[in-house]
Amino acid sequence: MLPSDRDPRTGVPAGRLADIEAVTDAALSRLDEQALLRALLERVKTVLGADTAAVLLLDRSASQLVATAASGIEEEVSQGVRIPLGAGFAGRVAASREPVILSHVDHTTVRNPLLVDRGIKSLLGVPLLVGGKVIGVLHVGSLSGQPFGQQDAELLQLAADRAALALHSIMSQDDALAAVALHRSLLPATLPKVPGLDLAARYVTGSGAVGGDWYDVFILPDGKLGIVVGDVAGSGLAAAVIMGRMRSALRAYVLEAADPGTALRMLDRKIQYFEPDAMATVLYGVYAPGTGEFTASSAGHLPPVLAAPGGQAALFPLRPDPPIGTADDPRRGSTTAFIPPGAFLCCFTDGLVERRDRSIDHGIDELAAVLDEQITAGTGRSGTAESPAEDACAAVMRALVGNAPARDDIAVLMLSRHHGSQAPR
Repeated sequence: MLPSDRDPRTGVPAGRLADIEAVTDAALSRLDEQALLRALLERVKTVLGADTAAVLLLDRSASQLVATAASGIEEEVSQGVRIPLGAGFAGRVAASREPVILSHVDHTTVRNPLLVDRGIKSLLGVPLLVGGKVIGVLHVGSLSGQPFGQQDAELLQLAADRAALALHSIMSQDDALAAVALHRSLLPATLPKVPGLDLAARYVTGSGAVGGDWYDVFILPDGKLGIVVGDVAGSGLAAAVIMGRMRSALRAYVLEAADPGTALRMLDRKIQYFEPDAMATVLYGVYAPGTGEFTASSAGHLPPVLAAPGGQAALFPLRPDPPIGTADDPRRGSTTAFIPPGAFLCCFTDGLVERRDRSIDHGIDELAAVLDEQITAGTGRSGTAESPAEDACAAVMRALVGNAPARDDIAVLMLSRHHGSQAPR
């Protein structure tokens, strides 16, 4: 073969390189994970003269490689093969982040018995890398014992590099869609109807990535109203999953513990045991419609802002305890205060009030000012607005968010107590 028949960058025969580039380019245009993998595996088998090909993707939470697609050895996928990172053939490829060639395949050189049972005599594996991080392994095998060489490894690595970028993009899109779907499914579909009380809420995704912010509101068996606002550290699908678990667990605990501090302590113990790397701030409060009393506990979360007629809006008199997942079973207190008729109580996550160019205190002061304006304008008075809480919520978002895309998730839950509601005796 003449030197001109080889790619000047790699020394690889131009025809074989063109085959690999063609399949990866075609797969890129499909934007479908399974179609990409199927096309990739068939083409690399043809180009390298291999009998089997497989892709294993890394499950970081379990430190295992999971068989995701295969050709010629489909049982890897159907039987749910998992290989520990660093163990066996594929585990070595992922751990070393370098191509590995095996000219002898048996139980001493591979972890997966299917490779031996299938009769594979030689193997070549390369890492799937994105930004220097391993996302999986691509390997091919020969039943005849055909030896794989350095040029084969370079070709397969080229295919893996191009496929890894497309695969990572698809996986990121899938994760983002899954996070949005999960988050939307966990937010209350409708806000409960409570005598003497008006409710409104907002949730805004920050910078296009769903995070772990959430709000929840529900009527308890004794007729009181449970109110939750929380913020799980992190973003994306992982944070949304933790958020869902916290929400469900707290809903269970509030049925067992009437005191908000006790319910949050139970949540903290559960999370620290089952989700040891998770961290979140959570506010849980119970509102009594008959008296206007609000009893709340905070696990590192910002207190609500209370705005009432005849006074200035200020933070609810609540001292936050340590966030969920950060301390060894701390005692958690609860604080009770009265919400006067005509008042607003605004529960929120820090994305509403925190900006890079200003302090949280500045944002809270701005929130308080907006609520005071709503009180002065009379939107909290009975009969002057169809939904005082909705009007106040809209005013808050207009003033603190405006037209600029939110950098962080924002969750807001607004309560408006009607004028004429019964005061405590």
